[in-house]
Amino acid sequence: MTTDAPGQDTPPSRARVSRHSRLSPIWIVPLVALLIGLWLLYDDYISRGPQVTLIMSNAEGIEAGSTLIKTRNVEVGRVEQVRLSDDLSHIRVIARMSPDVEPMLVEDARFWVVKPRIGREGISGLNTVLSGAYIQLQPGSSNESSYRFEVLEQPPVAPADAEGIRLNLVGQLGNSLRVGDPVTYHGFTVGRVEEARFDPETRRMRHRVFVETPYDVLVTDSTRFWPASGVDLKLDSEGVSVNVESLEALLGGGVTFGVPEDVPLGQPVSADTTFTLYEDAESARQGTFNRYLEYVLLVDETVRGLSRGAPVEFRGVRVGTVAAVPWELNIDERSRRAGFAIPVLIRIEPQRLGENLETLDLESWRTRFEGWFENGLRASLKAGNLLTGALYVDLNFQRPAATDYLADSYQNRPVFPTTPAGLAQIEQKVSSLLDKLNGLEVEPVLEGLNRNLAASEAMLQEVRALTSSVKALTEDPDTQRLPGALTSTLDDLRVTLEGLSPGSTAYDELTATLERFDALMRDLEPVAKTLSEQPNALIFDRPRGQDPQPRAPR
Repeated sequence: MTTDAPGQDTPPSRARVSRHSRLSPIWIVPLVALLIGLWLLYDDYISRGPQVTLIMSNAEGIEAGSTLIKTRNVEVGRVEQVRLSDDLSHIRVIARMSPDVEPMLVEDARFWVVKPRIGREGISGLNTVLSGAYIQLQPGSSNESSYRFEVLEQPPVAPADAEGIRLNLVGQLGNSLRVGDPVTYHGFTVGRVEEARFDPETRRMRHRVFVETPYDVLVTDSTRFWPASGVDLKLDSEGVSVNVESLEALLGGGVTFGVPEDVPLGQPVSADTTFTLYEDAESARQGTFNRYLEYVLLVDETVRGLSRGAPVEFRGVRVGTVAAVPWELNIDERSRRAGFAIPVLIRIEPQRLGENLETLDLESWRTRFEGWFENGLRASLKAGNLLTGALYVDLNFQRPAATDYLADSYQNRPVFPTTPAGLAQIEQKVSSLLDKLNGLEVEPVLEGLNRNLAASEAMLQEVRALTSSVKALTEDPDTQRLPGALTSTLDDLRVTLEGLSPGSTAYDELTATLERFDALMRDLEPVAKTLSEQPNALIFDRPRGQDPQPRAPR
């Protein structure tokens, strides 16, 4: 082996090897730490879930770093930031979600704050009194992802994937419902109101209700909805009616539904079908008769007590409804008519008479009514309830017709001929009677009455004179003694009759005399017979007859 001598120069290659060999192994530790840090950063980035933005009206109970996001009571996220929006109109909550939750973040996913609440269904969220409020996530079923959501003010009534049917109700402002109100069927709760909003353009309330399975089959195209007011007290021309719903409806209201009587059940409906929310059960039932004939009544009497919805009846059978009282009060139109009659709009509903909707021909019914008008069909107002003073429209034939029918119209509606009724008829009869009395010749009648009164006065004077005579006769002492004398005479007659009674001497003598008289009459009977046959028998002897001749028998 050879070695370099001292003082000799070292080759360049050997110098480079010497410098590399002087690097310390301690540099391995930072390199490993750097790699671990990079791995941790990558793992943290990979393990971190998506970030979502939640829009809220206020941040009550929400704290950054501590408020959790849960679904089915399992933690799936945490609030990281809570800050105001740029325009200060709402709160922006930034939350970090778990990676496995990302498939749930779709457009129809819903968030709401769980905190203690007191509602008509009871008390909820008591478990957050100690643990604090948290945000609840309800997964959706959409295929479109979303990372921005608006937090609901109230918890949803039913999950988006709940089995049942969602329907739309449109009604007047006075028939508004509230979110969470029960949907009942004959008093049994079958769903809830999910949404209630007012449409300023149409000025109507729009509601969205959810009916649970298996009760969704009860909703058909013949179903009618109306508010459940708890207790419905109605006082009209048909009397007093009281309808009581469930206790929950009594305390908080709600909506109920059903199929009116005499109406087919209909076919099941699909989701998002729109129904009309009627004012009450009676209005819902009347809404079934959706094909009708409109007529105008020109009433010459008062319409006080006649209201919208009053029945139109023919001999006690309802055939229609009063639609408006009054209707189109056009002063110019009324001034052309005598009497300034009050126009009342009515509807004739042939469906009430069992007419099938599919075969209903309104024109044929209109033709029928024209013929009935010619035969004396007239309308009049009558009292339906003496307690409330409510009126209804009564249709009947006037024979002979009170007035001749002349076809007329009012505001492009045919006029239904009318006739006075009730007090108006009485007034008309009294007026007619007074007219007849005014037409009578009163002077001859009065002269006759005077003569009759004079004769009556003379008769009264004679009666007075007769009365005085009778009074004098009764006050005469002889007349006063007459009852005593009559009594004495009757006593004597009774004594005489007692002497002629059987067993008395007079009775026996009279009987013996009658017997002798009877014997005498029997003895005189042959003499009377002879005198009858020969009146001269007292002077001449009676001729004798020829002697009988004997004869042999034949």
